[in-house]
Amino acid sequence: MHALPIRVDAVLVQALIAAALSFAHLHDLASAAGQHGWKAWAYPVSVDLLMVAAWRRLRSGEAKAAGWCWFLVALTASLGANVATAGLLDLDDVPAWLRILVAGWPAVAFLGGTLLAHGSPMPVRAPAPVPEPSSTVAAPECLTDEVELPATAAELPAAEVESASSPPSSVPPALVALARKVADEHRARTGTPIDISTLRARLGVPMPLAEAIAAQLT
Repeated sequence: MHALPIRVDAVLVQALIAAALSFAHLHDLASAAGQHGWKAWAYPVSVDLLMVAAWRRLRSGEAKAAGWCWFLVALTASLGANVATAGLLDLDDVPAWLRILVAGWPAVAFLGGTLLAHGSPMPVRAPAPVPEPSSTVAAPECLTDEVELPATAAELPAAEVESASSPPSSVPPALVALARKVADEHRARTGTPIDISTLRARLGVPMPLAEAIAAQLT
């Protein structure tokens, strides 16, 4: 198996070195101010965590004013420890005001970390509902309200109506003979002359032709 190549980032290495030096300076300053043992190691941890929390708040884009405020507070504490331990301050005789600042730092770090970690985020606005486009297609109207029955009889020419209602001029003699026989049988059975409707039903002919046959029988 081939070992995976490890990529070394020079910027990351430089950041780790700077963090280690700042950590050591904060430890030395806390120890010189009377915070011995594990307390001296807890001070640089609280400063670095406060700086990381402030940086994350800045990256999130929410409450940037609070993020910048606490980032500058943590940066001032880290930078002040670096300057104080650079020979400008006698660590064997730390002034009283510096002891007060070191002793009060845990409360400041706790307050800043709580506000940054549990601060109320910006309310997320719900997207405005998009109105549905109104349909441009009108609903089909009821066709039964507008449909009118065509008046075929009124639209036909007068000549066609008259020709349809007038009986044919000539009737075949065989059909007249058959109709006469049917009429005689009807008179013999009922005692009354046959009407046009009965004649048309018995012969199975249209009404105009039945009228013409009845005219031939009289």
